[in-house]
Amino acid sequence: MKKTLVAHLPDETPQELRRFAAGAALYDSSCSAGAKVWLIEKGRGYYLKSAGRGALEREAGLTKYFWAKGLGAEVLAYISGESDWLLTAAVPGEDGTHERYLSDPKRLCDVMARALRALHELDHHDCPVPDRTAEYLAAAEKNYRMGNYAPSRFPDRSGYRSADEAYALLRAEKAALQSRVLLHGDYCLPNMIFDNWKLSGFVDVGCGGVGDRHIDIFWGIWTLWFNLKTDRYRERFLDAYGRDKADESILKVIAAAEAFG
Repeated sequence: MKKTLVAHLPDETPQELRRFAAGAALYDSSCSAGAKVWLIEKGRGYYLKSAGRGALEREAGLTKYFWAKGLGAEVLAYISGESDWLLTAAVPGEDGTHERYLSDPKRLCDVMARALRALHELDHHDCPVPDRTAEYLAAAEKNYRMGNYAPSRFPDRSGYRSADEAYALLRAEKAALQSRVLLHGDYCLPNMIFDNWKLSGFVDVGCGGVGDRHIDIFWGIWTLWFNLKTDRYRERFLDAYGRDKADESILKVIAAAEAFG
């Protein structure tokens, strides 16, 4: 996890959130251009996230939902004004990119695959995002129309020779995608928190909802490739997750959708 020491929170931070940072060490822990994240090292620890107005509403709701299932961070405050502010308690442990986990890739692969299968087995009847698949496909369609295409982000076996080739497969096969399991939506090692190899919970669940399991499976494979710099754990991940629920043909459809960002 990225940590850059900072002197103070931004001046526009709501006053009711500042008390959590009083006397604490503060670190910029941001990892995307769309939001700022600060780690507040005080007591059990807190994370404060800020983004544009309304941008964190869904994440706040899904974080509460995951926490209620014992799989997420406790939401302490969500404030929406000129900007959105989301304060959560830190989930105990370290994320999956910590050296203790990366140094044992086989065990890490198995643990994250089994954690994903367990997530997908949970009851989701009351999920606040009941059809993530429809949103996912609509976003891929929009990005294709806008000319967004970035196949180089993926291993060669997930690539397509052109945007039109990827889109043709997506259009022909998108009906195979279902909304049947609770998704994390961004199932990558930085978003999994482990405490001595036991899953403590998930963070950054704003892309979650009820959707097709292959979206998470795809990103589980991707994060092992990206963080371990090798694709050798792909088959092991699928074995540990369970081949009975992993369809290679649908993974190719997901790869086509993800090529459009």
